[in-house]
Amino acid sequence: MDRGGLTIEAMEPTLADVRAARTLLAGHLPPTPIWSYPLVDRVAGANVLVKHENTQPVGAFKVRGGLTLLSNMTEAERCHGVVTYSTGNHAQSIAYASRVFGAPCTVVMPASASESATKKVEAWGARAVRTGDSLEAAERYAREHAAETGARLVSPGDTPELIAGVGTLYLEILEAHPDLDAIVVPVGSGTGAAAACLVAAELAPGCEVIGVQSSASPAAHDSWRAGTLVERPNRTAVAGLATGRGYALPQRMIAGRLSEFLLVTDDEISEARRLLATAAHTLAEGAGAAALAAVLTHAKLFAGRRVAVVCTGANATIAEMSSLVPSAMHR
Repeated sequence: MDRGGLTIEAMEPTLADVRAARTLLAGHLPPTPIWSYPLVDRVAGANVLVKHENTQPVGAFKVRGGLTLLSNMTEAERCHGVVTYSTGNHAQSIAYASRVFGAPCTVVMPASASESATKKVEAWGARAVRTGDSLEAAERYAREHAAETGARLVSPGDTPELIAGVGTLYLEILEAHPDLDAIVVPVGSGTGAAAACLVAAELAPGCEVIGVQSSASPAAHDSWRAGTLVERPNRTAVAGLATGRGYALPQRMIAGRLSEFLLVTDDEISEARRLLATAAHTLAEGAGAAALAAVLTHAKLFAGRRVAVVCTGANATIAEMSSLVPSAMHR
């Protein structure tokens, strides 16, 4: 992907970019498993295949995009480093990839970000900066840092290399299971849904791609329904789905391609996390259980169908892990 002088509007990735990303990722990441579980099927009333991106080295699918981005940068660009803004798995992804390719990395987070979030980023050798009272304030700081240092500013949503990298997981799904009725994708910035739409349109046009977001932070959902970028209150406790605005590139890619976009509550996501823990041997973070939450909550839509859900991550907080114990003990 040639980024020279192009605007965001001109940089929509293609299936060729996704295939190229798979080639370069082959030396870094093995394909992740996709398994079914009888107890999950029984509760869901559907044939559910779980794509285990929770097994990635940073515990989340985002690492595919980070490695793709850094591998496409020149040595000179890597010497200047990268800067991004995030409190979650995107932060770890860029930090991890920067370590692999020897590039300086700065991750900007709101001042309210947890100490554990900064420690995870710093463990991969990146510099974590906590500043401001929101992710928007962190973004402003990151932009200023990029302008002052020459580091590449990496948007969590509007970066085509990230979408191309993430697309490799949907190649893995659809090449192994071309007969799927639907793939359900958790949505924060929307890179996963954009990648799924891109790959499914080429490999399995009969397979529906369905997005899901927390009703407490519906910016991407509402942007898709409105057909324009909107801002919404960002109140979800699910970090991977927490975004207060729509992102231009993913929204353009899912427009006309996404079959449906569902909302679930944080409580419904918690119930799905418990089912994954007790029936699928999987400790998922909130975003990692959101796709299953959609299948359980909107049961009539999925009844009797063959559906893949992406467990996007395993980076559960202490609070998320502790919340599993009482429910699991009474099953």
